[in-house]
Amino acid sequence: MSTVIENLLLRKQKLVEQLDTTQSVEERDKIEHQLEQINTALDFLDRPGSKQER
Repeated sequence: MSTVIENLLLRKQKLVEQLDTTQSVEERDKIEHQLEQINTALDFLDRPGSKQER
């Protein structure tokens, strides 16, 4: 499980860095959408009980 979380956090960090350098509104929207998906996944994985379901 921690590998999944580590991968999500790494992807999130790369997207945040990419967001800082991207000027295209369309590209920024795509990145922000991906960040929302990652945050949702991290929230889901961090819920109490999610570790017990493995």
